[in-house]
Amino acid sequence: MIKILKYSFSDLIRSRWSYIYLAFYLLLGFVLLFLNHDLSKAIITMMNVIVVLTPMIGTIFGVMYFYNSREFTELLLAQPVQRTKVFFGQYLGISLSLSLSLIIGLGIPFLAYGLFRSTEIFNFILLLISGTFLTFIFVALSINIALANTNKIKGFGFAILMWLFFAVIYDGLILLSMMVFEDYPLDKFALVASFLNPVDLSRILIILKLDISALLGYTGALFQRFFGTGAGLFFSFSLLLVWVLLPVALLIKVARRKDF
Repeated sequence: MIKILKYSFSDLIRSRWSYIYLAFYLLLGFVLLFLNHDLSKAIITMMNVIVVLTPMIGTIFGVMYFYNSREFTELLLAQPVQRTKVFFGQYLGISLSLSLSLIIGLGIPFLAYGLFRSTEIFNFILLLISGTFLTFIFVALSINIALANTNKIKGFGFAILMWLFFAVIYDGLILLSMMVFEDYPLDKFALVASFLNPVDLSRILIILKLDISALLGYTGALFQRFFGTGAGLFFSFSLLLVWVLLPVALLIKVARRKDF
């Protein structure tokens, strides 16, 4: 598995798209930090970009890498290598390379700005952790979609639809439900609904740490009311970890049974 991980990681690291992804965050970090002297506002702006862009890039890279390396994967499966090692190694290679681009791309501007002498360092680390979680989650989800669809166009379409659902459509459906059923107590419904969307969980996690009540939103305020700031952070981390483990477990299960 380690050899497969190294190959997938080095293959993606050498890709020009990885450099473009890194350069985007590098430019974003320098622009936000050197044009905005309030670090909290810069982190909030980065959060709004990361919770949308990171899942999209993870989805696209995951599904495209699987389809582009399909013949190589079939060759590996013909060898005396366990299927779980092949797919888990590829999954880790994709996720780690994208996470590294995110961390380096945002880390260099913050190092240049002197963030590590600031009290905002912990908020920045939390931002990177949330982005890494989202990368691992959406890469796993996209590979599951690719495994379920042999047709590239169909699989790519489903993957993009999945990202759109979690990033845009889901919140719209929740807001619509709350408007339609506004006469009913919806606190528990909204709280459970936020558990089912990793993008919302990441956003709530960061804002709870920043402790900016005006930006918490309805579900964020519920988190703070039900769990408090400390327990809410722990609970958000735990749920994001579950969101990583479940798609990976499904990926391993499907890979074992799929007929290539």
